[in-house]
Amino acid sequence: MDKRIPVTVLTGYLGAGKTTLLNRILSEDHGRRYAVIVNEFGEIGIDAELIVSADEELFEMNNGCICCTVRGDLIRTLHTLLRQHADSDKPFDAIIVETTGLADPGPVAQTFFVDPFLHERTVLDSVTTVVDALHIGLRLADSFEAAEQIAFADQIVLNKTELVSEAELRETEARIARLNPWAPIHRAQRANVALDQVLHRGGFDLKRIAALEPHFLQAAHGVAGHVHDAHCTHDHAHDDQIGSVALTSQQPMDHAAVSRWLEAVVAEQGPNILRAKGIIDVYGEPRKLVFQAVHMLIEGDLQRPWKADEARRSRIVFIGRKLDVTALQAGLDSCAAKSPAPA
Repeated sequence: MDKRIPVTVLTGYLGAGKTTLLNRILSEDHGRRYAVIVNEFGEIGIDAELIVSADEELFEMNNGCICCTVRGDLIRTLHTLLRQHADSDKPFDAIIVETTGLADPGPVAQTFFVDPFLHERTVLDSVTTVVDALHIGLRLADSFEAAEQIAFADQIVLNKTELVSEAELRETEARIARLNPWAPIHRAQRANVALDQVLHRGGFDLKRIAALEPHFLQAAHGVAGHVHDAHCTHDHAHDDQIGSVALTSQQPMDHAAVSRWLEAVVAEQGPNILRAKGIIDVYGEPRKLVFQAVHMLIEGDLQRPWKADEARRSRIVFIGRKLDVTALQAGLDSCAAKSPAPA
């Protein structure tokens, strides 16, 4: 059993409803105790004053953007928090980091992988993005950060749905799916999403990728969550230069070759790759190779065996900017295992 403390990064553009959702998490009777880190841009803190009074550990960081110059402060804050946790007679069950509405969540997520102390004691459970259903169209038109937050999420809380029509909601969900085809979308009014749907889900867990396989690259064409497969074109329409590319292959892969290719792609294109996930069919291997990447960080492992009645194929999704679908597909195809010569 993983004893590391789960961390939820709560992000979303200004006014989307992050603090409303955070207050719901802190005030509901779920039996868990949370430590909360609130980041605000500017020297005068406001958000911490809006958070409900609760028996929680609350840390406020208001000297800059949590995603860039003060990531060192985030690490130091987390170190302090974890040391207090170790010595406390009232330990907390999880950590929530609420970022400023202008933050890029990518570097925040990376923090939990690059710092050895944090990686040993915490596990990134989810990057949850709250989206304002009424204003998201305007935000995507004028804000690089709004698109980045959606593209990076492993789940979306589509808030303020009562303010728009059903047709507008469907259009918004389709646009979100073009930016991020694998993130489930939870509709909400005043952030009233069921908490068991958004907390402790293991959204960054490699095993969860495998657990989601029935829906990985298989949503129907034209509905939220669809990713193109071998039967249609591979690239999605871009919003604000961010888009997704889905790759598939029916050929078993050479383990060493596909590992080298993925590492090279991440090393060369890391700044443009916000997220990547994949399930690889390795030649001669009964188990699935599952991987995910966050910018220039990549991790992977062999997971559960392929089922006897299961079609073995490799499936990868990249989300980012300036993605060359032809080159990426060619790179994956070049990793196909060479069949051994007949005896």
